[in-house]
Amino acid sequence: MMEDIKRGVAEIIVEEEFWKLLSSGRKLRLKQGFDPSRPDIHLGHVVGLRKLKKFQKLGHKVILIVGDWTARIGDPSGMSQTRPMLSEEEVKRNAETYMKQFFRIVDPEKTEVRWQSEWYDKFGLKDIIELTSKFTVARLMAREDFAKRREEGKPIALTELIYPILQAYDSVAIDADVEFGGIDQKFNCLIGRELQEMMGKKPQQIFLMPLLIGTDGKLKMSKSYGNYIGIEEHPRDMYGKIMSIPDHLIISYFELLTDVPLDEVKERLSKGENPMNLKKELAFEIVSEFWGREKALDAQDYFETVFQRRGVPQDIPEVFIDLDDVRDMFELLVRIGASPSKSQAKRLIEGGAVEIDGEVIKGREAKIRDGAVIRVGKRKFIRLRRG
Repeated sequence: MMEDIKRGVAEIIVEEEFWKLLSSGRKLRLKQGFDPSRPDIHLGHVVGLRKLKKFQKLGHKVILIVGDWTARIGDPSGMSQTRPMLSEEEVKRNAETYMKQFFRIVDPEKTEVRWQSEWYDKFGLKDIIELTSKFTVARLMAREDFAKRREEGKPIALTELIYPILQAYDSVAIDADVEFGGIDQKFNCLIGRELQEMMGKKPQQIFLMPLLIGTDGKLKMSKSYGNYIGIEEHPRDMYGKIMSIPDHLIISYFELLTDVPLDEVKERLSKGENPMNLKKELAFEIVSEFWGREKALDAQDYFETVFQRRGVPQDIPEVFIDLDDVRDMFELLVRIGASPSKSQAKRLIEGGAVEIDGEVIKGREAKIRDGAVIRVGKRKFIRLRRG
């Protein structure tokens, strides 16, 4: 059990105390918070959620904290793109989408959902002053990104300094035994542990997960960077994106997103096996988890047909159009929904991203026949029919 729990974990604070707590036989309260400023979950989020699911199977309860109160505040300094000021309706809409996806991974029967507004709506100015008085500015400025911005002379809003304290109080409000987060949340989790002790509670243990690197192979997976793989993406798109990851990420993806024994993966790579084979197994494992074996098989067949054999999939959509009324390729791409504008269509063609019946289109002129197959980019296919 210990090996399974520690698989892919960046750090446990305090590890000795954590194992004692886990072996106590008590049903633990595992805290996981989320910011509802964005609604969708990607594989980067799945890393921690899969670990929570394992703890649920051991009989423990996940407490999901919806950061609805802090999301409505936003970041008045304008320095944080991840904290836009949201209306109450936007927060609720994002939260509903998030939780729907959240419960595709964890067990809803073993999860308790709590909203920050349960306690913060009752707070007055006196409560805020009492809470913030427990920490010095120097302690909060120890957070790495704050310290860096201060050195660079960039502004830091007072609200931003308060955020870690508000997140910490969530742990106090729900009596968290363990807080889960990415390694980038270490400071905030530690503040939660300190605040619990200050308020006479037993300090929470901290379970930190590594940040999954995105499809670009360099930056952490994020919608902001455009290198993410969403858990509700079409199975074929999900499979294709996983196949696009650089080879050096194969082991970490197996470690963080599957239960496949790592020794086997490492041994096969060390013996010179083609990384493509392992990536196909990885993609199949992950797609199966979210969409089932049948759709994973379809996604694999699609990838092999389109990308490995450069074939055309059988079930591509047909678009009926008066071919005699089309003046050029730019107009055609717009009319069949393959491009939002003629200017974008021109860029696609100039970039060599458009093919007709396997031939790359190089300009606005092209011979178009009834039944021709247009390919735009890597994954979009359309069959033209004379209408």
